[in-house]
Amino acid sequence: MKPFVRVLEGVGSTVQLMVRAAYFLPTLPRQFGRFIDQCYLIGYTTLPIVAILSFFIGSVLALQAGYAAQNLGPKQFIGLLVGLSMARELAPVMVAVLLAGRVGSAIAAELASMKVYQEIDALETMNIPPVRMLVMPRLVAVVVMMPVLTIIADLVGWFGGAIVAKYTDFIAIEPASYFATMRQYMDFGDVMNGLVKAEAFGFVVVLVCCNIGLNTRGGPREIGAAVTRAVVTSLIIILVLDYFVTKALS
Repeated sequence: MKPFVRVLEGVGSTVQLMVRAAYFLPTLPRQFGRFIDQCYLIGYTTLPIVAILSFFIGSVLALQAGYAAQNLGPKQFIGLLVGLSMARELAPVMVAVLLAGRVGSAIAAELASMKVYQEIDALETMNIPPVRMLVMPRLVAVVVMMPVLTIIADLVGWFGGAIVAKYTDFIAIEPASYFATMRQYMDFGDVMNGLVKAEAFGFVVVLVCCNIGLNTRGGPREIGAAVTRAVVTSLIIILVLDYFVTKALS
Protein backbone atom coordinates (compact mmCIF):
# COMPACT_ATOMS: atom_id res chain seq x y z
CA MET A 1 0.00 0.00 0.00
CA LYS A 2 2.84 2.40 0.83
CA PRO A 3 4.43 2.22 -2.67
CA PHE A 4 1.05 3.04 -4.21
CA VAL A 5 0.64 6.02 -1.86
CA ARG A 6 4.14 7.25 -2.77
CA VAL A 7 3.28 7.02 -6.46
CA LEU A 8 0.13 9.08 -5.93
CA GLU A 9 2.07 11.62 -3.88
CA GLY A 10 4.65 11.88 -6.66
CA VAL A 11 1.97 12.40 -9.30
CA GLY A 12 0.27 15.04 -7.17
CA SER A 13 3.47 16.97 -6.46
CA THR A 14 4.44 16.83 -10.14
CA VAL A 15 1.07 18.26 -11.20
CA GLN A 16 1.37 20.99 -8.57
CA LEU A 17 4.83 21.84 -9.87
CA MET A 18 3.48 22.11 -13.42
CA VAL A 19 0.70 24.47 -12.28
CA ARG A 20 3.16 26.67 -10.37
CA ALA A 21 5.49 26.79 -13.39
CA ALA A 22 2.59 27.81 -15.63
CA TYR A 23 1.76 30.61 -13.18
CA PHE A 24 5.24 32.11 -13.66
CA LEU A 25 5.16 31.82 -17.46
CA PRO A 26 4.53 35.60 -17.93
CA THR A 27 7.93 36.26 -16.31
CA LEU A 28 9.77 34.47 -19.15
CA PRO A 29 10.84 37.68 -20.98
CA ARG A 30 12.71 38.80 -17.85
CA GLN A 31 14.48 35.43 -17.73
CA PHE A 32 15.38 35.22 -21.39
CA GLY A 33 19.04 34.60 -20.55
CA ARG A 34 18.21 31.55 -18.46
CA PHE A 35 15.90 30.30 -21.21
CA ILE A 36 18.70 30.56 -23.81
CA ASP A 37 21.12 28.78 -21.47
CA GLN A 38 18.68 25.89 -21.08
CA CYS A 39 18.08 25.74 -24.84
CA TYR A 40 21.83 25.43 -25.27
CA LEU A 41 22.11 22.67 -22.67
CA ILE A 42 19.08 20.73 -23.88
CA GLY A 43 19.55 21.24 -27.61
CA TYR A 44 23.09 22.01 -28.68
CA THR A 45 24.97 19.80 -26.22
CA THR A 46 22.64 16.86 -26.91
CA LEU A 47 22.73 17.23 -30.70
CA PRO A 48 25.99 15.31 -31.43
CA ILE A 49 24.93 12.11 -29.70
CA VAL A 50 21.43 12.39 -31.20
CA ALA A 51 22.94 12.64 -34.68
CA ILE A 52 25.32 9.72 -34.15
CA LEU A 53 22.67 7.39 -32.76
CA SER A 54 20.10 8.42 -35.37
CA PHE A 55 22.50 7.70 -38.22
CA PHE A 56 23.24 4.19 -37.01
CA ILE A 57 19.63 3.42 -36.07
CA GLY A 58 18.57 4.34 -39.60
CA SER A 59 21.44 2.26 -40.98
CA VAL A 60 20.50 -0.78 -38.93
CA LEU A 61 16.84 -0.43 -39.91
CA ALA A 62 17.77 -0.43 -43.61
CA LEU A 63 20.11 -3.37 -43.13
CA GLN A 64 17.55 -5.49 -41.28
CA ALA A 65 14.85 -4.55 -43.79
CA GLY A 66 17.20 -5.63 -46.55
CA TYR A 67 17.68 -9.03 -44.94
CA ALA A 68 13.92 -9.46 -44.61
CA ALA A 69 13.25 -8.26 -48.16
CA GLN A 70 15.39 -11.04 -49.57
CA ASN A 71 12.71 -13.53 -48.58
CA LEU A 72 9.55 -11.60 -47.78
CA GLY A 73 9.05 -8.70 -50.13
CA PRO A 74 10.25 -6.07 -52.59
CA LYS A 75 13.27 -4.01 -51.62
CA GLN A 76 11.85 -0.69 -52.82
CA PHE A 77 9.78 -0.41 -49.62
CA ILE A 78 12.90 -0.21 -47.45
CA GLY A 79 12.77 3.59 -47.66
CA LEU A 80 9.17 3.58 -46.44
CA LEU A 81 10.01 1.28 -43.54
CA VAL A 82 12.94 3.41 -42.40
CA GLY A 83 10.99 6.64 -42.90
CA LEU A 84 7.91 5.60 -40.95
CA SER A 85 9.86 3.87 -38.18
CA MET A 86 12.08 6.88 -37.56
CA ALA A 87 9.35 9.52 -37.88
CA ARG A 88 6.59 7.88 -35.86
CA GLU A 89 8.45 5.94 -33.19
CA LEU A 90 12.22 5.61 -32.99
CA ALA A 91 13.29 9.24 -33.29
CA PRO A 92 11.02 10.68 -30.54
CA VAL A 93 11.63 7.76 -28.18
CA MET A 94 15.40 7.83 -28.73
CA VAL A 95 15.62 11.60 -28.22
CA ALA A 96 13.51 11.34 -25.05
CA VAL A 97 15.71 8.56 -23.65
CA LEU A 98 18.84 10.60 -24.37
CA LEU A 99 17.19 13.61 -22.76
CA ALA A 100 16.43 11.59 -19.62
CA GLY A 101 19.92 10.13 -19.40
CA ARG A 102 21.91 13.23 -20.22
CA VAL A 103 19.83 16.30 -19.35
CA GLY A 104 17.34 14.86 -16.86
CA SER A 105 20.08 13.39 -14.68
CA ALA A 106 21.93 16.72 -14.64
CA ILE A 107 18.76 18.60 -13.71
CA ALA A 108 17.98 16.18 -10.88
CA ALA A 109 21.56 16.34 -9.57
CA GLU A 110 21.67 20.15 -9.64
CA LEU A 111 18.32 20.69 -7.95
CA ALA A 112 18.89 17.88 -5.43
CA SER A 113 22.26 19.36 -4.42
CA MET A 114 20.68 22.81 -4.09
CA LYS A 115 17.97 21.31 -1.89
CA VAL A 116 20.36 19.30 0.27
CA TYR A 117 22.73 22.24 0.78
CA GLN A 118 19.78 24.55 1.58
CA GLU A 119 20.21 26.83 -1.46
CA ILE A 120 16.52 26.34 -2.27
CA ASP A 121 15.63 27.41 1.26
CA ALA A 122 17.82 30.48 0.84
CA LEU A 123 15.94 31.48 -2.33
CA GLU A 124 12.63 31.10 -0.54
CA THR A 125 13.93 33.17 2.39
CA MET A 126 14.79 35.97 -0.06
CA ASN A 127 11.25 35.70 -1.47
CA ILE A 128 12.55 34.34 -4.80
CA PRO A 129 10.32 31.46 -5.99
CA PRO A 130 12.60 28.55 -6.99
CA VAL A 131 10.04 27.37 -9.55
CA ARG A 132 10.26 30.68 -11.41
CA MET A 133 14.06 30.53 -11.74
CA LEU A 134 14.82 26.83 -11.86
CA VAL A 135 11.83 25.04 -13.38
CA MET A 136 9.86 27.27 -15.72
CA PRO A 137 12.76 28.21 -18.07
CA ARG A 138 13.69 24.53 -18.38
CA LEU A 139 10.15 23.50 -19.28
CA VAL A 140 9.85 26.19 -21.95
CA ALA A 141 13.29 25.32 -23.34
CA VAL A 142 12.46 21.63 -23.69
CA VAL A 143 9.18 22.45 -25.46
CA VAL A 144 11.15 24.54 -27.97
CA MET A 145 14.09 22.18 -28.49
CA MET A 146 12.45 18.73 -28.60
CA PRO A 147 10.87 19.22 -32.07
CA VAL A 148 14.21 20.49 -33.39
CA LEU A 149 16.12 17.48 -32.07
CA THR A 150 13.46 15.08 -33.34
CA ILE A 151 13.44 16.53 -36.86
CA ILE A 152 17.24 16.32 -37.00
CA ALA A 153 17.04 12.72 -35.77
CA ASP A 154 14.54 11.94 -38.53
CA LEU A 155 16.68 13.47 -41.27
CA VAL A 156 19.94 11.89 -40.11
CA GLY A 157 18.28 8.49 -39.69
CA TRP A 158 16.78 8.64 -43.18
CA PHE A 159 20.15 9.63 -44.59
CA GLY A 160 21.88 6.75 -42.78
CA GLY A 161 19.34 4.30 -44.17
CA ALA A 162 19.85 5.68 -47.69
CA ILE A 163 23.62 5.18 -47.49
CA VAL A 164 23.28 1.59 -46.31
CA ALA A 165 20.63 0.86 -48.94
CA LYS A 166 22.91 2.13 -51.70
CA TYR A 167 26.22 0.57 -50.69
CA THR A 168 25.03 -2.82 -49.37
CA ASP A 169 25.38 -5.43 -52.10
CA PHE A 170 22.17 -7.38 -51.48
CA ILE A 171 20.07 -4.18 -51.28
CA ALA A 172 21.61 -1.78 -53.84
CA ILE A 173 18.81 0.81 -53.94
CA GLU A 174 19.61 4.25 -55.33
CA PRO A 175 18.87 7.18 -52.99
CA ALA A 176 16.45 8.62 -55.55
CA SER A 177 14.30 5.48 -55.43
CA TYR A 178 14.69 5.23 -51.64
CA PHE A 179 13.41 8.76 -51.02
CA ALA A 180 10.79 8.57 -53.80
CA THR A 181 9.08 5.69 -52.00
CA MET A 182 9.22 7.63 -48.77
CA ARG A 183 7.64 10.70 -50.36
CA GLN A 184 4.96 8.63 -52.07
CA TYR A 185 3.63 6.82 -49.02
CA MET A 186 4.43 9.21 -46.16
CA ASP A 187 2.81 12.53 -45.38
CA PHE A 188 3.37 15.36 -42.93
CA GLY A 189 1.00 13.72 -40.46
CA ASP A 190 3.51 10.93 -39.89
CA VAL A 191 6.18 13.46 -38.95
CA MET A 192 3.72 15.40 -36.77
CA ASN A 193 2.87 12.17 -34.96
CA GLY A 194 6.49 11.88 -33.86
CA LEU A 195 6.75 15.56 -32.96
CA VAL A 196 3.70 15.34 -30.68
CA LYS A 197 5.26 12.34 -28.95
CA ALA A 198 8.57 14.15 -28.56
CA GLU A 199 6.89 17.18 -26.99
CA ALA A 200 4.98 15.01 -24.52
CA PHE A 201 8.04 12.93 -23.60
CA GLY A 202 10.39 15.89 -23.20
CA PHE A 203 7.99 17.96 -21.12
CA VAL A 204 7.20 15.09 -18.75
CA VAL A 205 10.85 14.05 -18.39
CA VAL A 206 12.03 17.53 -17.40
CA LEU A 207 9.03 18.05 -15.12
CA VAL A 208 9.59 14.75 -13.31
CA CYS A 209 13.34 15.34 -12.91
CA CYS A 210 12.73 18.84 -11.53
CA ASN A 211 10.14 17.53 -9.09
CA ILE A 212 12.38 14.73 -7.83
CA GLY A 213 15.31 17.11 -7.43
CA LEU A 214 13.29 19.70 -5.52
CA ASN A 215 11.82 17.08 -3.19
CA THR A 216 15.12 15.47 -2.21
CA ARG A 217 15.54 15.02 1.53
CA GLY A 218 18.54 13.99 3.62
CA GLY A 219 22.29 14.32 3.14
CA PRO A 220 24.67 14.25 0.18
CA ARG A 221 24.09 10.52 -0.31
CA GLU A 222 20.52 11.27 -1.36
CA ILE A 223 21.72 13.28 -4.35
CA GLY A 224 22.88 10.14 -6.16
CA ALA A 225 19.70 8.32 -5.19
CA ALA A 226 17.62 11.20 -6.54
CA VAL A 227 19.47 11.10 -9.87
CA THR A 228 18.94 7.35 -10.19
CA ARG A 229 15.28 7.67 -9.27
CA ALA A 230 14.78 10.51 -11.75
CA VAL A 231 16.32 8.61 -14.69
CA VAL A 232 14.56 5.32 -13.94
CA THR A 233 11.20 7.04 -13.44
CA SER A 234 11.66 9.01 -16.66
CA LEU A 235 12.42 5.90 -18.69
CA ILE A 236 9.37 4.09 -17.33
CA ILE A 237 7.15 7.10 -18.01
CA ILE A 238 8.47 7.39 -21.58
CA LEU A 239 7.54 3.79 -22.38
CA VAL A 240 4.15 3.96 -20.68
CA LEU A 241 3.32 7.33 -22.22
CA ASP A 242 4.45 6.07 -25.63
CA TYR A 243 1.72 3.45 -25.61
CA PHE A 244 -1.07 5.85 -24.66
CA VAL A 245 0.04 8.65 -26.99
CA THR A 246 0.37 6.17 -29.86
CA LYS A 247 -3.10 4.85 -29.07
CA ALA A 248 -4.54 8.37 -29.00
CA LEU A 249 -2.89 9.36 -32.29
CA SER A 250 -3.71 6.19 -34.22
